[in-house]
Amino acid sequence: MSTQAPHNTLLIPGPIEFDDAVLQSMAHYAESHVAPGFVKVFGETLTLTRKLFQSTDPAAQPFIISGSGTLGWDLVSANLIEKGENALVLNTGYFGDSFGSCLQTYGAQVTQLRAPIGERPSLEQVEQALKEKPYKVVTITHVDTSTGVLSDVKGVAQLVRRVSPETLVVVDGVCSVGSEEIAFDEWDLDAVVTASQKAIGCPPGLSIVMTSGRAIQRVQSRQTPPGAFYASIANWLPIMQNYENNKPSSSTPCTPLSPQITARPIAERFNVHTKVSDHVKATVAQLGLKQLAPRPECQAHGMTAMYLPEGLAPPDVLPGLLKRGVIFAAGLHKEIATKYIRFGHMGVSVTDPNRKDIDNALAALKDGLAEAKQAKGL
Repeated sequence: MSTQAPHNTLLIPGPIEFDDAVLQSMAHYAESHVAPGFVKVFGETLTLTRKLFQSTDPAAQPFIISGSGTLGWDLVSANLIEKGENALVLNTGYFGDSFGSCLQTYGAQVTQLRAPIGERPSLEQVEQALKEKPYKVVTITHVDTSTGVLSDVKGVAQLVRRVSPETLVVVDGVCSVGSEEIAFDEWDLDAVVTASQKAIGCPPGLSIVMTSGRAIQRVQSRQTPPGAFYASIANWLPIMQNYENNKPSSSTPCTPLSPQITARPIAERFNVHTKVSDHVKATVAQLGLKQLAPRPECQAHGMTAMYLPEGLAPPDVLPGLLKRGVIFAAGLHKEIATKYIRFGHMGVSVTDPNRKDIDNALAALKDGLAEAKQAKGL
């Protein structure tokens, strides 16, 4: 039974609800960043991060840095590609646009391979793009929070290794790590960026990045210095290595990252997210709602983006859900923002069998839609 104060259930695509253990872990007294206890905890957290990404490669390196998920884009853009080099962005929505803008900020020549709303670029399109010119990096938004589209990271990575093996494969996993399978070593990825506040289930404020040995080598062989100081992998690398080897460092990291997410086999976590997602999507279909991503293989397992009935907009529906104790998110994609809402189903709301967050939310959605239709005379 949760000890948290009564509150509306936060079911947006991040931040999400907290497990009691996460909240309790933050009720810790202040401690020096070089104290043995802190060094041990932070080092263990880095090691658990490897487990989360399913990586045992000693050449790979996790980074946990105070900042948002956007800081992960900066780490990639400032370090893995140099000014004037080519980057291919596989665009499935708002966050593909934003990642591309970040790369351009650091001088990259960006090609956006855009898919229609609710779809993802095909492997054939990706292969054609890779053959047209050399790319230093290709970026994939694993789950675009604006559309709920799930990308085929494994398939793209295999394709890149076959067609353009020198190209680094970079994954924006902000809305996927912890709810979608990511096999960092097996899929031969080079960088996955994420953040603490989504399926990992911690408060916002931590940028988490997993890098391959190949990516680290790219950093170390740059012809020009990176155009960033705080976002310099070269600056953070010895700090992360020190802590993981149980040595203090001069930096002051923040670590409210709970090991609760890796307490059980990570495959179990993926399976329960898939099961709950199937239930949510079946219920949404029964309510007569269509998803932005019509094909099952393109549908994320940690969120659902759904079109509202004709004549309804988010302001007609979201207040009714709030009245029933549930918080969903409005649309984000600029072309269709007024036509849909987003339901985040990840983390403790999914993994704790004692919580009824998902069933309560689906009941609220059914009743809230009926009320909104009645109010509009639909």
